Amino acid sequence: MIALDMAFVGTWDDRAAHERAGCAALRDGAAVLPLWRGKPQLDTAGLAWVAADDRVLIHAGDDWLYLGRHNGQPRFAADISAWEPDGLDTAALAMFADPSEQHYPGAADGTRFGELRLAMTTLAAPDAAMAATARAVFNWHRSHRFCAACGAQSAPASGGWERHCPACGAKHFPRTDPVVIMLVARGNNLLLGRSHGWPEGMYSALAGFVEPGETPEAAVAREVWEETGIRTTSVRYLGAQPWPFPNSLMLGYLAHATDAAITLDDELEDALWISREDLLAVMAGERAHPSPARKGSVAHATIRHWLAGHV
Repeated sequence: MIALDMAFVGTWDDRAAHERAGCAALRDGAAVLPLWRGKPQLDTAGLAWVAADDRVLIHAGDDWLYLGRHNGQPRFAADISAWEPDGLDTAALAMFADPSEQHYPGAADGTRFGELRLAMTTLAAPDAAMAATARAVFNWHRSHRFCAACGAQSAPASGGWERHCPACGAKHFPRTDPVVIMLVARGNNLLLGRSHGWPEGMYSALAGFVEPGETPEAAVAREVWEETGIRTTSVRYLGAQPWPFPNSLMLGYLAHATDAAITLDDELEDALWISREDLLAVMAGERAHPSPARKGSVAHATIRHWLAGHV
């Protein structure tokens, strides 16, 4: 494993899991991060935390997520997605990286709800990790409102880290989906692909979900073969990144291709081989096509290390 410079891999002082069951008693004096539809509240300094009695939190009800403690203070996150901003640009919300921002009426000047994917490299490491955690857990709550055992509506519990079913007593826990994301190299060239719906010209490392009964290394070989018809060998683990878009854990790998002929399936819009020299020009902004993976992502970090000869 190599040291990778990525967003969301930092930690904060204490997740304080032992305090989750009774965390309601910690709300007085706590700092709370409001999120609206997955967007954290931001200001010019980073995350815009609010006090526990801030009026924006009326839209969250009582179901806050207890993040633990940081800088000597209890930290919560609250989902205020029930708030409906005036003049909402619904088309922007559906974009790959939503550029629109929303300001809550009466909130401090300069605060806004902004896309975490666009802000991730500007946040301090603990703040980025807390925002990503909150987004991922709230994503899980929205998609798992009903008990998988009996179908009854479940309720948040244990500071937002569980859902309990009042009908059958089942307990449910947040899920994280393992995804392999791999650099596929052949000599001086790297294999990149683009998915349907990505921003114009953007290419990145190939990626895919790990299936049940499969190791990550086997998933690397299978996904590359399925998407491009290329066989790989010498799979090597590089590092991991939590990725809350929506609930993934990205497992970075390097693999070597045994052939170069690309046969696309319908998962990718395109794939190409690019030389080290051309990719250096892309990363330096001297070449417009293809556009590189987003800074802060595991793809961007591993590509930089490959270019530098570290992997």
